[in-house]
Amino acid sequence: MRVVVTGGAGFVGSHLCEALVARGDTVVCLDDLSTGRAANVAALTGHRRFQLVEHDVTTPFDVDGRVDAVAHLASPASPVDYHARPLQTLAVGSRGTEHCLELARLKGARFVLASTSEVYGDPLQHPQTEDYWGNVNPVGPRSVYDEAKRFAEALSAAYRRTHGVDVGIIRIFNTYGPRMRPTDGRVVSSFVTQALQGEPMTIHGDGGQTRSFCFVDDLVRGIVAMLDGSEPGPVNLGNPAERTVTELAALVLALTGSTAPVVHLPLPVDDPTRRRPDITAARTRLGWEPMIDIDEGLRRTIAWFRVHDDIRPVVLDAVEPPRVVLDAVSARPAGALGDAGH
Repeated sequence: MRVVVTGGAGFVGSHLCEALVARGDTVVCLDDLSTGRAANVAALTGHRRFQLVEHDVTTPFDVDGRVDAVAHLASPASPVDYHARPLQTLAVGSRGTEHCLELARLKGARFVLASTSEVYGDPLQHPQTEDYWGNVNPVGPRSVYDEAKRFAEALSAAYRRTHGVDVGIIRIFNTYGPRMRPTDGRVVSSFVTQALQGEPMTIHGDGGQTRSFCFVDDLVRGIVAMLDGSEPGPVNLGNPAERTVTELAALVLALTGSTAPVVHLPLPVDDPTRRRPDITAARTRLGWEPMIDIDEGLRRTIAWFRVHDDIRPVVLDAVEPPRVVLDAVSARPAGALGDAGH
């Protein structure tokens, strides 16, 4: 296939690009590099079946030639990023999603939206099934991400009903692994970085809140299965093994051998108390389930952080490789997609 991956230089997107190229697909990677990094796809640079194009999908665009699938992963996804870029987050969930859907419509391509477990908010149902509508604060500080993804789902479903676009929606639960940014505010990257640097490990609240952690390789297998199929979704992709934040901190300390102290900070506004996916749909419809347990996944993640300078952002800035920009994408006039009204 020839696949357009938006957000392809990000944490998850770069792993997806590698998996697709490795199996013989051609990939056009679109990323504005606001939260993604060219370094994440440096191993693919120069490959005949890979192109990195620096572009913001909130601006209309076209891709020359055949497109078989569009994987829309572009969005600030960590708390640090979407709090710092609230309007951009809303724009990429609305205008950006529309532009990607228009590309899929015009090319007759499969469209897969990377949505999120955040659409469930602070869930009153546990574990979360896809037919649960959620408990989301639409005006809270997290709403810029939650509601952007909820709108993206609604828009994708409307394109499926109205234009017959082959849409699939996945809801991604907490994912971790190599290439996470140390300062992205995610709990795994924060704990690993703090443990390796001997800094206090910061637990927000009493640490009793739960999360379900999926290793990135497992997640990518699920995304590829969704790209290859015709399942409309939404489908939860995540590891149903549930851990408290306190248990995660203890595991990171044990695996790193760190003696860093643990400190408690106030709980952020609207922070979910429980999060665990029901993955029955993924098992039955996609033949997918996670295979890597958290001990093994954390070992791989910690090993990656140990040998990369990414845990020292000042050094990282000094060694960031040059951006690779190829001419696979052309901008369209701003009015070419019509008036979206959002």
